Amino acid sequence: MRTIHELTTAFAKGDASPVAVAEEYLARIGALDAKVGAYLTVTRDEALAAARAAEARYRARAPLGPLDGAPIALKDVFCTRGVRTTSGSRILDTYVPPYDATIVARLKAAGAVILGKTNMDEFAMGSSTEHSAFQLTRNPWDLARVPGGSSGGSAAAVAGGLAAGSFGTDTGGSVRQPAAFCGVVGMKPTYGRISRYGLIAFASSLDHVAPLTLDIVDTALLLGATAGHDPLDATSVDAPVPDYVAALTGSVKGLRVGVPDEYFGEGLDPEIDRAVRVAIDRLRDLGASVERVSLPTTEYGVATYYIVAPAEASSNLARYDGVKYGLRVPGKDLIDMVSRTRAAGFGAEVKRRVMLGTYALSTGYYDAYYGQAQRVRTLVRRDFEKAFERVDVLATPTTPSVAFKHGEKADPLAMYMNDVYTIPASMTGLPAISVPCGFNAAGLPIGLQLIGRTLDEATLLRAAHAYEQATPWHAKRPSLG
Repeated sequence: MRTIHELTTAFAKGDASPVAVAEEYLARIGALDAKVGAYLTVTRDEALAAARAAEARYRARAPLGPLDGAPIALKDVFCTRGVRTTSGSRILDTYVPPYDATIVARLKAAGAVILGKTNMDEFAMGSSTEHSAFQLTRNPWDLARVPGGSSGGSAAAVAGGLAAGSFGTDTGGSVRQPAAFCGVVGMKPTYGRISRYGLIAFASSLDHVAPLTLDIVDTALLLGATAGHDPLDATSVDAPVPDYVAALTGSVKGLRVGVPDEYFGEGLDPEIDRAVRVAIDRLRDLGASVERVSLPTTEYGVATYYIVAPAEASSNLARYDGVKYGLRVPGKDLIDMVSRTRAAGFGAEVKRRVMLGTYALSTGYYDAYYGQAQRVRTLVRRDFEKAFERVDVLATPTTPSVAFKHGEKADPLAMYMNDVYTIPASMTGLPAISVPCGFNAAGLPIGLQLIGRTLDEATLLRAAHAYEQATPWHAKRPSLG
């Protein structure tokens, strides 16, 4: 498996062909994806057309995009013009958008070859990709285990060599957690850094568009090609986009790393605890200073998230009524039709969260639940702001456990706790990245999470890159055949 930057360098030198590489990936998907279940839709014709166009640019020595010829997969939550977009739900089984999401348009403009749309938990609600309405996705490191979620298909595609890079969404950890489970890099940038226009919304104040890659250079490339202000997204941040690749100096000398006490306690797998502490020691060896910090409201993060996110979901999903697009189940009148459509179209987890959110927003409960949750959210952010007065980045585990077996966490509360370390950065909109930092005794990947200041993705990438280059973990690959 070659990285995106290795491929584009080979293309520029004439050592590889974008068309041949696209065909290799498509052949590998055809041969191996029945095992993994990463893709819901493979866009073979579109991919080969984009690869031929990229090859023509290389041959003509025409101006090139930063991703020219790179084979990329997209979570099936981004609208793609003329290509079915389901969000993992039966209610959108036949939906074909008439436009591209901004992320899709920017990838195409950068020369990317889009291989297809990947599996996900329905409407991005889940931590295992077991809540997809269509199929199961398996972890390439152990096919009996989950790849994480909700961007499990995107993570599995990269880990399994079925795409050179991918994009998912991270609402409470849905890119970082599967990245940790699958042994790849997953980065959630600052909220608003990448446009959400054309993203099928779960929770609008929490949804982040986020890349998954094999290494940090690729993360920098994908972020640089897609970040930036978008007038079509009212929450898009109007701020300059740095040269993220140039920020990868390989040095962390002088960097101040904070280690939050609250992220190393009850419920953390001892093997993950050891691996993450060894990783932090490695950052110290590389020249960073390390000190303990406290984020006391961390313990309220999961409870707060599962009020805010379902409340926003209940509002966003109200548009799926069988009237304008998607599934329609006939009924005796409008109310009966809407009821039947939602009953047939939404899965159990989506229904659960819509009911939770509707209750939290209902008359008499709004202030007690949603209003109070937003106040706690502010306290969580203040904790981070206080910590960042003393340090530049925070280092934590990405997940409390390694990838678990399919069906192992049938209890919703047990499933929700998978995001206990990723939710706080989502609640505050801070950039955060998961990088491979080792394996447990069973050979399953472990992730190190680094959290940074608002819009300071460059420092996060610099720290992650220095650690990556000093350790062997990013070069390990599962064997699928």
